[in-house]
Amino acid sequence: MQAFIVEATPLASLGEACDASASTYSRLAPLRHRQCDFFVADILDASPKDDLASMEHPLFALRAGDRRIRVYERKETRVTVKPGVDGCATIHDKDLWIYCISQLVAAKNRGREITRTVRFTAYDFLHSTNRDTSGRAYIRMGEMLARLTGTRIETNIETAGKRERGFFGLVDSAKVIERDGSNRMVAVEVTLPDWLFRSVDAMQVKTLSPNYFRLRKPLDRRIYELARKHCGDQPTWKSSIATLHEKSGSADKLFKFRAAIKALAVSGELPDYRMAYDPKTDNVTFYANGPKGYRAEIEAMMKGLPRTSAKAREKAHSCRFGGPK
Repeated sequence: MQAFIVEATPLASLGEACDASASTYSRLAPLRHRQCDFFVADILDASPKDDLASMEHPLFALRAGDRRIRVYERKETRVTVKPGVDGCATIHDKDLWIYCISQLVAAKNRGREITRTVRFTAYDFLHSTNRDTSGRAYIRMGEMLARLTGTRIETNIETAGKRERGFFGLVDSAKVIERDGSNRMVAVEVTLPDWLFRSVDAMQVKTLSPNYFRLRKPLDRRIYELARKHCGDQPTWKSSIATLHEKSGSADKLFKFRAAIKALAVSGELPDYRMAYDPKTDNVTFYANGPKGYRAEIEAMMKGLPRTSAKAREKAHSCRFGGPK
């Protein structure tokens, strides 16, 4: 099989995203790479992309070391996730999927032929996904590849208009094709599952905020995925806490999950969106940052519905108008 070679096309510059640093603990990891330091002069940046199917369904674990067999059913879709000997792949491991999807979409948009076997440098992946590039990071990357290839999925997810029952790994295969003198991986080759490649080839993807890679908490990442998928180009999306809990794949009790969602709403650190929790209905509403989202929030406020937090509005305003970083 011919491999698609990633030619050092970085994801959209994280330096372009709003960097809201503070002296107190932040849900966002520090912005580690403010400028691209590899060959990008004649190549357009690739925006982070995610496939719609995995944004909707909880394929990835939210806890490191999760060894449960997880079953998720909603409407016509059923997903069974079985861990390998190294545990289930986590939502932080999904960064590899997002990286590969982003590169394939960027290449397809430039008219290049793509395949589901992708070759890339380990450093480019670490840099593009806002990870540190220490020696330990390369060891962790090897562990990530083991979880991705070991986790098995049984599902009938529909992609590109085709629904079939399938059994597969989150990555069909992965191998290190080159190592430096210290035996550290330099180049990596992964083969994505066929159904995921069909989704990418059909452009069933959404663009993510570069700040997605800065979200520390697994649940925050999962909530962002759901908001991005369901809001789409709309100014708002409302969900009950119970439905959000189910879609997220969280193993926490509902009361603990609710508390986490309320804390995220108050923090204002969910990229692209502000959140308002309504205790009367136990619903949470996501408002897209931007004029349409602000108008939708004002209309809701005039109906007596809760507002987003002052901190969320302030951070959204700062990002939009270049306020304090």
